[in-house]
Amino acid sequence: MQELRVVGVRVELPGNQPILLLKETQGERYLPIWIGAVEAAAIAFEQQGVRPARPMTHDLLREVVRALGAELEAVNITEMRDGIYIAELVFGNERVVSARPSDAVALAVRTGAPIYGADDLLDEVGIEIPDEQEDEVEKFREFLDQISPEDFGAGSGSGGSGGGGPA
Repeated sequence: MQELRVVGVRVELPGNQPILLLKETQGERYLPIWIGAVEAAAIAFEQQGVRPARPMTHDLLREVVRALGAELEAVNITEMRDGIYIAELVFGNERVVSARPSDAVALAVRTGAPIYGADDLLDEVGIEIPDEQEDEVEKFREFLDQISPEDFGAGSGSGGSGGGGPA
């Protein structure tokens, strides 16, 4: 397993499909995951420190986990099966719960839990961005700093973890 960090969420054009972009902390590969608009907004809200008046679903889940005396130890993105990414939530009591990567990452950014990607998965679908495109990644980061979660709109997407559909 390789530790990953959240680079951010962007919208792929022309389909307006949000993409979660993760990158190895000790490597050069990126893991792009197509996600739903609601999950994109949830991740972007947390990254930008936006606090809604009432808890969002992932905020509620964090509080439920705490209330039950558990702690999210890690998020593992383990494989892609039939074009769908598979993730798991690993809790301190050694319990593992299957989850969509978008939900798992939204919870991880709220709890500070590390995110890992399986070596086989990164070998299969990880992408390297050539040096000349690193400037584009930096521009993307700057873009993320300038947008608000409302730019994503909480549309009808249910979120999922598909390769070409919502994650």
